[in-house]
Amino acid sequence: MNAEPADQIRLLDVQNLDVRLQQLAHKRKSLPEHAEIESLAKDHVQLRDLLVAAQTEESDTAREQTKAEQDVDQVRQRATRDQQRLDSGAVTSPKDLENLQREIASLAKRQGDLEDVVLEVMERMESAQERVAELTERVTSVQSKIDDTTARRDAAIEELDGEAATVSKEREVIAGSVPADLLKLYEKLREQQGGVGAAKLYARSCQGCRQELAITEVAEIRKAAPDTVIRCENCRRILVRTSESGL
Repeated sequence: MNAEPADQIRLLDVQNLDVRLQQLAHKRKSLPEHAEIESLAKDHVQLRDLLVAAQTEESDTAREQTKAEQDVDQVRQRATRDQQRLDSGAVTSPKDLENLQREIASLAKRQGDLEDVVLEVMERMESAQERVAELTERVTSVQSKIDDTTARRDAAIEELDGEAATVSKEREVIAGSVPADLLKLYEKLREQQGGVGAAKLYARSCQGCRQELAITEVAEIRKAAPDTVIRCENCRRILVRTSESGL
């Protein structure tokens, strides 16, 4: 294949722009904010699960407290009625009076036991409420960090995408001036060779595979016409000759 030396030089410009686009794409994919958001998101999910569990415990304890307080109230009302009967003098039978007094004493003990239950449940309720408040604050804090990190990531992506758009436009202009057959070969090699299809011949070395050319290969290149498209014997990439080739 033949191509004017100037066209081959422009191919190097296309290659440099393609490398820059690869770098920008890699940088976009490797932004530290990606990993940070992923880690924060995991923390957020775990905290949300803990918060739901704490809220469930709080709700269950609230129902338990309501039930315990109702039990105390029922016993208190019954004891009040019995005391009123006793104080009214309506009960005159000694046996009935004894039974009534015994029941009032039993209700007093029952009320005391139930009030102890209420106090224990209230303590657990206070602990559950504190846990809910703590986890709510932590969930809010992590969400705030996610929002901040996401904003930083989006700003960085916007900047990188803007640069990539500029580079792509420049690449389109330069590639449009390269002969179609040369560009087609370059694109094929670039796909095969990890993104590098053309390399500069610098100081008798291929800048694509970083290998120094054999003496016989250098001699053949010296003899080649300026418009001959040279290929590296080692990596098969297009070798572009410049004043720095050492020929």
